Amino acid sequence: MQTTNRTAIVAAIAGNAMEWYDFTVFALMTPVIKNLFFPVDPRVPGSEINALLLTTALFGTGFFMRPVGGIVLGYFGDIRGRKAAMTLGMALMALSVALLALTPTYATAGIAAPLIVLLARLLQGFSVGGEFGTSTAYLIEAAPPGRTGFYGSWQIAGQLMANVLGAVLGAMLTLTFTQDQLNAGAWRIPFIVGLIIVPILFVMRARIVEPEASRQARASAHKERFGAALAYPGRNYLVGMGMVVASAVSFYVTFGYTVTYAKEVLKLPLMESFLVQMIAAIVMVIVVPLAGAAADRYPRKPLLLISLIGYFVLLYPLYAWVIAAPSIGKLLVCQVVIGFFGACFLGVYCTTLVELFPVRIRSTSLSIVNNVAVLISGGFAQFFVTWLIALTGSALAPIYYVMIGVGLGLISVIAMRGETVEV
Repeated sequence: MQTTNRTAIVAAIAGNAMEWYDFTVFALMTPVIKNLFFPVDPRVPGSEINALLLTTALFGTGFFMRPVGGIVLGYFGDIRGRKAAMTLGMALMALSVALLALTPTYATAGIAAPLIVLLARLLQGFSVGGEFGTSTAYLIEAAPPGRTGFYGSWQIAGQLMANVLGAVLGAMLTLTFTQDQLNAGAWRIPFIVGLIIVPILFVMRARIVEPEASRQARASAHKERFGAALAYPGRNYLVGMGMVVASAVSFYVTFGYTVTYAKEVLKLPLMESFLVQMIAAIVMVIVVPLAGAAADRYPRKPLLLISLIGYFVLLYPLYAWVIAAPSIGKLLVCQVVIGFFGACFLGVYCTTLVELFPVRIRSTSLSIVNNVAVLISGGFAQFFVTWLIALTGSALAPIYYVMIGVGLGLISVIAMRGETVEV
């Protein structure tokens, strides 16, 4: 691979990580953000859980724009090239990061504060919606022959790196600052870090080289491209969506909800909960590329089945063990074990998903599959499981939700055919 393409791969991975960094930070900082934008009145019964519900709902609103962003940027990536779509998406992300870094709190701006955050979340959703289809297609199309599994796995590794960075900053903030200092403005630091990094990544993406496969596919008629994506066999879309559902419940509940769940439900210390999330994410960052490399040497379907079965079987007993007598040590063991099986699945599924669709409609199709499935299963997952906990009083409610998602992924992999699509 040429040096310019190596640089482009780094730009794609780092840019993808940054796209997800902002999403991750918002999720991890939910326990702090809820008090700043939805003040709790101790005199009102249920005020605490209502504030948490409103904050998780605000997190979910960005997912409404993901299908729109996915279709627009995905189609743009098919007709104008992966580079153009990835660069545009990064520019929109820069704007959303700026809004979050600079937005006033409820105490300063009243109802305008959560409305500004809502606007930032919608921009985030639009940008991230197009990121998966374009950057994943780019990574696999730019990969050397026989290395698509390894290169495709870095789409997921990039997201996990964002999780690690978010968890590191979260742990540092809670260790360095008091709760009053966090509320006074220290909570903005992770967003300001993003605001500094994004322009650098924007320049890197503006200099990447378009993959040859994408350049050749763009020679087909532009006007037929979107219709061709919609007309492609529905079986592949359903199989893809099932796998994305398993991925979504993992990212947004099993891993993205960990800190909030540990603090609000298990009543564990905030800083140690950030550390658990960080360690589990580091383990996953190591395992994902190894799983991707294994997918280049062995059949992908058995690898997906083994990882999903292990994931599904261990979920309930591990979390029941943690809930019976909550401790940071138990939570760490649980997250690392579940994270291992989740990483084995995530490292293989990304390339498998991409190869369900031909190059000429790949960016559009991936964006549709990913964002529709994530909107349904991931966007309001944190809101839904928080509501389920409040409704049932059971700390195991989120686990049932994840088991359903992983089960759907398992059914989809079983239904997946072995043949590859045409280019």
